[in-house]
Amino acid sequence: MKEQLLQKFGEIFGDTEGAEVYFAPGRVNLIGEHTDYNGGHVFPCALTIGTYGVARKRKDKKLRFYSMNFDRLGVLESSVEKIKPEKEAGWTNYPKGVIWAFGQKGYEVTEGMDLMLFGNIPNGSGLSSSASVEVLTGFILRDQYGFSISNEELALIGQFSENRFNGVNCGIMDQFAIAMGKKDNAIFLDTAAMEFEYAPIRLEGAKLVIACSNKKRGLGDSKYNERRSECETALAQLQQVIGIETLGDLNEEQFELYKGAIKDEVCQKRARHAVYENRRTVRAVEALKQNDIEAFGRLMNESHISLRDDYEVTGEELDTLVEEAWKVDGVIGSRMTGAGFGGCTVSIVKDEAIDAFREKVGQAYLKKIGYAADFYAVQIGDGPVKL
Repeated sequence: MKEQLLQKFGEIFGDTEGAEVYFAPGRVNLIGEHTDYNGGHVFPCALTIGTYGVARKRKDKKLRFYSMNFDRLGVLESSVEKIKPEKEAGWTNYPKGVIWAFGQKGYEVTEGMDLMLFGNIPNGSGLSSSASVEVLTGFILRDQYGFSISNEELALIGQFSENRFNGVNCGIMDQFAIAMGKKDNAIFLDTAAMEFEYAPIRLEGAKLVIACSNKKRGLGDSKYNERRSECETALAQLQQVIGIETLGDLNEEQFELYKGAIKDEVCQKRARHAVYENRRTVRAVEALKQNDIEAFGRLMNESHISLRDDYEVTGEELDTLVEEAWKVDGVIGSRMTGAGFGGCTVSIVKDEAIDAFREKVGQAYLKKIGYAADFYAVQIGDGPVKL
């Protein structure tokens, strides 16, 4: 792969002198959805699929970008000076946003760069192709320009750039999972305290299977920011009656006691999901530590129901994938993952049931939705690396 990428870089940019090859993973969240901006816990892991980058520092101010995934666009040029988001800049707004964010945090990028990307994460799948590009860009900038900065800070800068430059009000989970990924481990992260631990994922005789709905969605124009706003309204009303900083500070009993303070019924449903999902995530990690994978699967199923009924972010495509998965013998648990409104589901499937899972769920999905889903048996990988 490294040689092929360098060869392509040479074709596009004339030669490969000084070019280096890098990789940042995608991520999947096993449980704990829409909790990361509500002060709750999340449980994501990095994947062995992700984004490759070939980069070379320049002596002038010019930025030259090329994506093998969008090769019809050719080389897109701009400058490190006066970087601002531009609709016509398309995908390059993600790496440019990170360069801008580095400057905002006191790490000035004064020289340009040639950057070529290749991603093997399905685009718009909800496996965090944008966060993968952000962390990859930060990792490259650190290496090429010699900035002294930790992987945790790379995650925070990636989130900052997506919030402020790209206008997507995302939480920290995606960038953190990618920057801090560890092979065969998921990350149990308390997003309020930014405290985390690695938890080994031991799926004896089973695998993680991602089902991609192939329904395209954009985070920024989805109802993501709307859900966040509804949770903020609920939190502000709860704070009138109980001293909390985030919805993640509540347990189920406290929520049931004080939920009457939330005047709007829809905001109350959103808050109920945030509170219950957070507690589910804590219990799921405990189940995993006890090697009770069946209990973990049941909690995944409950998570999907809450995302469907209280948070209303699933939609027909994701519901079909999950509800058909639940019918297949050998499926331990299945739920939507990511922001929702399209994207992917994640399932734990026994090895002997994987073929039947693909066939049965795939056929039912095609019949009901009218186009096919894609299936990937995935492995848990490390964070960003220089190849």
